[in-house]
Amino acid sequence: MLLCGYFLGGRSDLRIKNTPFESGIESVGNARIRFSVKFYLIAMVFVIFDIEGIYLYVWAVSIRDVGWIGFSEVFIFIFVLLASLIYLVRIGVFDWIDQSMRHGNYVDHFDIDTAKRLKNSRRK
Repeated sequence: MLLCGYFLGGRSDLRIKNTPFESGIESVGNARIRFSVKFYLIAMVFVIFDIEGIYLYVWAVSIRDVGWIGFSEVFIFIFVLLASLIYLVRIGVFDWIDQSMRHGNYVDHFDIDTAKRLKNSRRK
């Protein structure tokens, strides 16, 4: 059936037919946008902490069956997650601003002349 459509279908090699079409808007620019690695790091951390929510839900459903042993295991589990969250905050995973920008040492890449003048004025 698919081969019949291929052989019996019309042929059109127009350039307009080969251009991408998205909601009636013409494409402008490059579709490949570069993202910071921090986005992927945040996504991985989100997935890890989202999965722990599934484990806690399963525990909450079976809380009467697992008893105090299950409660202590979940307490240890939450403690490990909390310790890992504190570690992630301390190493700066959630900081969107670099340390150099936070302390005022940031120089815009487009303003190199001003940076050179500042550097020369500090030497004098």
